[in-house]
Amino acid sequence: MKRHISDFAFFGGAPAFSKPLVVGRPNLGEPKTFMAQAEAIMRSGILSNHGPTVRAFEEVLAQRTGVLHCIATCNATVALEVVVRAMDLCGEVIVPSFTFIATAHALRRAGVTPVFCDVDPVTHCLDPRHVEALITARTSGVLAVNLWGQACAIDELTQLCQRRGIRLLFDSAHAFGCSFRGTPLGGFGDAEVFSFHATKVLNTGEGGCIMTRNDELAARCARMINFGLEDGDTVAALGTNGKMQELAAALGLTNLERYDDFVAANRANDEAYHRCLNSTRGVRLLTRDPANESNLHYVVLEFEEDEIGASRDEIMRVLASENIRSRRYFFPGCHAAEPYRSDRRMPRPLVPNTERLARNVLVMPTGMAASVADVETACDALRFLVENGAELRARLEKASVIKPAL
Repeated sequence: MKRHISDFAFFGGAPAFSKPLVVGRPNLGEPKTFMAQAEAIMRSGILSNHGPTVRAFEEVLAQRTGVLHCIATCNATVALEVVVRAMDLCGEVIVPSFTFIATAHALRRAGVTPVFCDVDPVTHCLDPRHVEALITARTSGVLAVNLWGQACAIDELTQLCQRRGIRLLFDSAHAFGCSFRGTPLGGFGDAEVFSFHATKVLNTGEGGCIMTRNDELAARCARMINFGLEDGDTVAALGTNGKMQELAAALGLTNLERYDDFVAANRANDEAYHRCLNSTRGVRLLTRDPANESNLHYVVLEFEEDEIGASRDEIMRVLASENIRSRRYFFPGCHAAEPYRSDRRMPRPLVPNTERLARNVLVMPTGMAASVADVETACDALRFLVENGAELRARLEKASVIKPAL
C-alpha cells in the first residue's frame, strides 16, 4: 500500500504490479477446444466463404439474442459501413461525438456526413433532446451507440425516429450479451452492429456481426460483405470483402462457452471498484440502469479536477508507472479529431458534455486477467493519488514532468 507520494514508481518507489494490468486483455476460452476446432477446419480445407463454422457461430448468436438474422463480418467497422450503405442512408446522419472514431468514420467512408450530437452527462449515451434539435431536411437517420455495455435511450430514440420518418441504426460494439428492459440487444432499430475485437467481452480476435429483423436488409448485407455476389458468379450490387473467416468463428465459439465466466469476473471486479471508490471525493463511477442487463466489461470513472487538485491525465500517468494501464476514452471527441476538425464544411458542434467527459473519463482494467485482489491494489493506489491530488501536482510541477498523456 502506498503511504507517501514518493512510494510511487514515478518518483522512485517500487511499482504496485510487476507486470502490466491493462484494459482490454483478451478473454479466452479453453485452448484445447479451439485447437480441436482449428484442426477440423484445416482438415476440411474450408477456411472462408461462409463456411460451416461461421454459419454455426451465426446460428448460436441469433439464438442467444432472439434475432432472426445474424451476418458475421471481418470486423465491426466494415459491418457499420455495409449496413449504412444497405440502408441507403445519405445526406446527414446524427451520431454521438463521444464514441470511438470508427463510428463516425464508417459514415464518412460510406459517403454520409456525420452530424455530431452531445450525450447525456450521466449515461454518456446519445441525448434524444439534442438529436431532435439537430434534425434537418438532410437528415436520413440516427446512428446511436449502446456504450459501455449498456443500452442507450432506445425507446425515446425509436419513437423520435418513427415520428420524424428517419432510420435508426445502433452501434452495439460494446454491448454483446446486454439487454434493454428484459429484451436482448440485437433486434432494435433497423439493425445493430456488434464487435468481436480482441478487447471485447466476447472476441474472435478480429470480427463483428450485423443483426436485424428485416429480411430484405439482411439479404442486402449478406450480398454486400461478399462482393455483391447474388450467387457464385452473379454480381447483383456494389460490395466489399467483409466476410468472417472460419478460424475466427472457431475462436468465437470457443470463447462463447466461457461467456458466463467472463461476465462473472467482470461483476466481481465491478463490485470491488464500487466498494473501494464509492466514497472517494472527486471520483464518480458510471451509474447503470438496474432495469437493463450489462456485461459490465467497462469500469468507467469520471474525475473532477477542481475537487481533486490534479487532472485525469496526471493521475493516469502516475498509475502507468505502477503498471496500472488505464485508458482515456474517447479523447478528444470525434468532432475534435481528423478529418472532422479541419473540415470547414462542418460547423463546430456545441457538445459540452462530450468535451467534459473527454477530459475526465478514465477506464480501468477488468476481465478475466484482473482479479479482485488486483482491483483492490489498483484502487488503493488510485485513491491515494486522488486524496493527495494537490501534493501530486506540486511534485509533478517540481520535477517538470507534466506532459500530455500518451
